[in-house]
Amino acid sequence: MGLLGNILWFIFGGALSGLSWCLAGLLWCITVIGLPVGLQCFKFAALSFFPFGKEVRYGGGAGSLLLNIIWLIVSGLPLAIEHAVLGCGLCITIIGIPFGMQQFKLAKLALMPFGAAVY
Repeated sequence: MGLLGNILWFIFGGALSGLSWCLAGLLWCITVIGLPVGLQCFKFAALSFFPFGKEVRYGGGAGSLLLNIIWLIVSGLPLAIEHAVLGCGLCITIIGIPFGMQQFKLAKLALMPFGAAVY
């Protein structure tokens, strides 16, 4: 079921979500200082392309908190708003609710990506 969900997800919005994370990663990778942030974006782009069957666990410490604050100001809000709007649009129909829930999972991740691990 996860494979079918991932295929449908990629066709009906996952590609757009993943490309948004890739664009953020490319912009962060322009500088050497932003390289770790960009690599984290690419890791979450893979999750955004195929999210079904994967879980995000949050943790981290003071370093993660500092990076999350900088991330939120620079890139996090536009990505979170994108995922939240797409999630609301998908939840209009009963069939779209599982896809909307995945968008909401990605919106939370867009707000706090550092200290998060994908399983």
